[in-house]
Amino acid sequence: MFDKILIANRGEIAIRIIRTCNRLGIGTVAVYSDADSRSLHRHLADEAVHIGESQSQKSYLNIDKILAAAKATGCQAVHPGYGFLSENARFAEAVAAAGMVFIGPPAAVVDLMGDKITSKELAKNAGVPVIPGHIEAIADEEEALVVAESVGYPVLLKPAAGGGGKGMRIVHKPEEMKAALAASRQETKKAFNDTRIFVERYIEEPRHIEIQILADSHGNIVHLGERECSIQRRYQKVIEESPSPAVTPELRERMGQAACALARQSGYVSAGTVEFVMDSRLDFYFLEMNTRLQVEHPVTELVTGLDLVEWQLRIASGEPLPFDQSGVTFNGWAIEARICAEDPSRGFIPSTGMITRYAAPRGKGVRVDSGVNIGGKIDVYYDSMLAKLICHGQTREEARRGLIEALNGYHIEGVSTNIDFVTSVLCLPEFAEGNLSTGFIEQHFDGGKPKRPSEQQDLELAALAATLIYHTRTVAVRESLRHMISDIGIKRDQGHVHSYTVRSQNDHFEVTLHGMPLGSNLCTIRVDNKSHKVELPHFEFFRRRLKLNIDGQEYRFRVQFDESFMFMSFNGISRLFEVYTPKEWAMMKYMPEKADTVFNNILLCPMPGLVVDVLAQKGERVFRGQNLVVLESMKMESGVASPVDGVIAEVRVSSGQAVEAGETLIRFEV
Repeated sequence: MFDKILIANRGEIAIRIIRTCNRLGIGTVAVYSDADSRSLHRHLADEAVHIGESQSQKSYLNIDKILAAAKATGCQAVHPGYGFLSENARFAEAVAAAGMVFIGPPAAVVDLMGDKITSKELAKNAGVPVIPGHIEAIADEEEALVVAESVGYPVLLKPAAGGGGKGMRIVHKPEEMKAALAASRQETKKAFNDTRIFVERYIEEPRHIEIQILADSHGNIVHLGERECSIQRRYQKVIEESPSPAVTPELRERMGQAACALARQSGYVSAGTVEFVMDSRLDFYFLEMNTRLQVEHPVTELVTGLDLVEWQLRIASGEPLPFDQSGVTFNGWAIEARICAEDPSRGFIPSTGMITRYAAPRGKGVRVDSGVNIGGKIDVYYDSMLAKLICHGQTREEARRGLIEALNGYHIEGVSTNIDFVTSVLCLPEFAEGNLSTGFIEQHFDGGKPKRPSEQQDLELAALAATLIYHTRTVAVRESLRHMISDIGIKRDQGHVHSYTVRSQNDHFEVTLHGMPLGSNLCTIRVDNKSHKVELPHFEFFRRRLKLNIDGQEYRFRVQFDESFMFMSFNGISRLFEVYTPKEWAMMKYMPEKADTVFNNILLCPMPGLVVDVLAQKGERVFRGQNLVVLESMKMESGVASPVDGVIAEVRVSSGQAVEAGETLIRFEV
């Protein structure tokens, strides 16, 4: 086994690798950029080396600087994590040439499987089903139309290089081919410096199923079951689970054997993942192979009891696998949610800033792989993922409910996150029933919000929690918080009834709190016509989290408050609740409506980033919703749309310019 390794990565995955190395007694060296000078992974490693400026091209993608850091610190091996250089064959070669071990597959295999065309040819030779299509890169639009006609519409234009959905375009009819092909080539050229595109049949409403494999250098290969990764947005996974609710034991074995056959055909060594697309008839087709650790590897670890990072290290050091396929066992179910710094209500644009509050959930079956903490700065330079929250249970429903409750208690302030969005996905009946496909989010959500109204029971419980907090805080005005817990509030108001009206958007609730005898921690709270027995907690308002036992079941709420205004997050609900006494409610009709300030003559920058392109010019007539500027932030490009129909009076930015949130990009004629 190695004595010391360098981790050529940052954030959550670097910390994940450090954790296993600490357990195995392996020394760790972290690398960091200017932006990561205060990062958690830098401080948790045994040593840390500064490797350059904040831009990844000048730090985490700089092979020479990383190798120099590894040599200077006496490392025997390099772990690439995922992203950055993890699937870069040239990096794997350079590590080996420098006399160190690349903790991953051989460079030739990385190169072979990283190309979608050659990997598809290899899969075909290995007897693995492939999606019908043209296995060679197409030359031009004319050839694309011929291939599409033979394959049958809809078809998918797919780059030969890269991943993450970049460059992919769905074409439903011949008239769409020209524009789609041009856009696909342009995006692929920019992302991967490669313009090769091939055409394959687009499988409608597919599931995304992947098989985890382990292969050692002694010819032993096993699979560790499947992961369901169908909940995706823009081809990026959001929620993953193992096993899949759609895969039978017989199908699992067939898919596992296909994955192992491909690994054997390619000469694979290390942990890897073979991805498949599966149609409604449970027919599966090879998609691609990821020659690295996957973001979603924890769900496999929780159901198999195996540490995949440990086995990457053991295999890289030459150890054989001590078990065969019959030695792989599965226990229960695990579901993972990716926690990202983004704003779902604004088209999932990345969010930047300083994390001012951070409290991760804990408990039985709960695992948090995080790369951040209080005081961490989220910049525009890297991926938006902050952490992964994973829950394990004996059944899928147990894991799902556990993950919902853990998300309800996950508190992050300072940046916008997708916590409430992923919670709302998990709360949908269709998800609970396992009716999944890669189009799930588009089918059930619009602008980051569920198309289905929130469950009435969830709204009522949120209104109950908001009222309880408001009432207890009101009573506490006269005394300290500690004194309030033991001697005032509902307990002291025994026999009294406190009535409130709660408003949230267009919903109204009548809430009454009934006092209980002194010494009891129970009260009765009535919401409209339904009564609930509630166990009162020790209120800790500075934590902005609340756990209540309602009718014998525990619920967690996140809350931010301002007098009678309560912003509640619960089961995917993310709303402002207003609590009023009967007298205050009677006066509401005399209160003026709050006016919103709307700037109709300017286009404001929604986030910090870099201007990639300006799509309109001075004097041009544009229309509401038309993208005028393209910004790049956190490795993602986003269009900024016009807020009005009008004529452009002034363009204040240009391509390549760095911009801040709130900055004026374009001014319109009044």
